[in-house]
Amino acid sequence: MTPLNPRNINIQPLKKALTSLERAIQQPLNEFNRDSVIQRFEFTFELCWKAMQKILEADRPLEDLSVKGILREAAKKNLISNLELWFKFQESRNLTSHTYNEITAEEVYKTAVQLPNEAHYVLTQLEKKIKGI
Repeated sequence: MTPLNPRNINIQPLKKALTSLERAIQQPLNEFNRDSVIQRFEFTFELCWKAMQKILEADRPLEDLSVKGILREAAKKNLISNLELWFKFQESRNLTSHTYNEITAEEVYKTAVQLPNEAHYVLTQLEKKIKGI
């Protein structure tokens, strides 16, 4: 398998998802907006780790393709700054199918609002890799 050239990795969908998440977070908090934040969090988180996976695989094939494995490798390569927080994002992402439970929905929301700052860091790191810096 030919390694992927980092310059060919499209991070525009991630940028759009992050902007959409940030817009949702800025809305007044109510049940509908909370649910919107949670859904946009899911999408943004998925795009983040999948973009990280592509960048990491451009260097070499990964041994552990689980989300946690990719996050660990991303931390080693400084694509993320806080591995434990990213594990928390993943845990919250896994809970999103249970957001019919009010307590769970509130917990996921509280985690979701932390993603934009971390995702901006990831985007900066990904852009550096794409540019070959």
